[in-house]
Amino acid sequence: MQDIMFRYFAFALLLAFGCVLHHSHGTEVTVKDKDDKLCLYANLMVNFSVSYTTSENKSELAEFELPAEVSSNGSKCDATSSTLKLSFGAGHSWSVNFIVNGTTYQADDVTFSYNLSDSTVFPNSALNDTLSVNARPHITDISMDTCYSCKSKETIQSDMVNQTLWNVLIQAFIKNGTQSENLTTCAADLPVIPTPTPTPVVPVTNTTASTLAPTTPPTPTLPTPTIGNFSIKPDENSTACLLANFALRIGVKQGEKYQEMNLDPNVTTVSGSCGVNSSELVLVSNAMTVALTFTNNTNKFHLQAMNVTAKLSSGVVFSAANSSLILWEAALGSSYMCNKEQNYSITSQLNIFTFNLQVQPFAVKKGLFSTAEECFLDSDLSFLVPIAVGVALSFLIVLVLLSYLIGRRKSRTGYQSV
Repeated sequence: MQDIMFRYFAFALLLAFGCVLHHSHGTEVTVKDKDDKLCLYANLMVNFSVSYTTSENKSELAEFELPAEVSSNGSKCDATSSTLKLSFGAGHSWSVNFIVNGTTYQADDVTFSYNLSDSTVFPNSALNDTLSVNARPHITDISMDTCYSCKSKETIQSDMVNQTLWNVLIQAFIKNGTQSENLTTCAADLPVIPTPTPTPVVPVTNTTASTLAPTTPPTPTLPTPTIGNFSIKPDENSTACLLANFALRIGVKQGEKYQEMNLDPNVTTVSGSCGVNSSELVLVSNAMTVALTFTNNTNKFHLQAMNVTAKLSSGVVFSAANSSLILWEAALGSSYMCNKEQNYSITSQLNIFTFNLQVQPFAVKKGLFSTAEECFLDSDLSFLVPIAVGVALSFLIVLVLLSYLIGRRKSRTGYQSV
């Protein structure tokens, strides 16, 4: 509850300040039109992860970020399309093209060019060419005369390059050189309240009738799901490259109906893949299919996407997905662990509950979990939250009492002075 209240407070604060609330430690750029008026503003952070081949025919991974100091030469503003082009380092550039779509605008495509002859970033590269990749970010449906804001991370993946954007604050097509105070916030930043399990309704017994009305039995409470031990191997003769142990329950809402289902690991088949920047775990049981996609963002990994398909008791096939998650984050080379129950709202129709969770989708050594990073619920500091709330409430009560006593004393003094 405290986390939800904090997210709403932060969200309200962001709306109050709008586009003028700049993100810190990012790359901040302003572009002016032919009349020397501000027409495009950007403040964002971008990390790059590039696979390249060395002269020894080995595959290496270069990881670097968009620096604070860039050149915006080549950026331009037009009535229906604008381009933000950022050049940096020894021949690298990152650009995004914005287009107007009726009453909204969007980022149409992103182009990242990198110079392999830059030995500082790509040491011992076999090639000296400048290569480019084009991709389309999920920056859409931005209302005109508003600023797009997204603190959450979005990873744009391609064969050789991953681009991770976060702390993004952009306004294209600025009118009259003045930034807007209104925001269009990305869906990943919007506060989500978990959907509660509805209490079963028991019909009132008709005591006047000769036959009592039948009562609806309460929905039985599901037992705690069984823990499954899941792993992915590149081939039969190799050790595991992805490890995951957890018990899983899903909650599905369709209209006014809500149903929960446990994943039974005893009748679940496991498949997936391991990659340098992305790994996938797919679990298929009789009742549901769960696909989990993990992303390696420079020095950390997290759960990026989840896709769930389930056959409900009504016979309806339910499907939901979210590809903008940032869950179960831990340092690369370690595992993420949370023994206590966790509840996540994946979409407005899908909740998941995890128990005794431990995952490691990258850098698994000898088929064993590495040192675990514990979730906050498992940490020794979690007990401080209710204590802090209690202290705050006690202080508030004392403050109210003092205010009441002081006000009462003043009123008595005023009466006696008459």
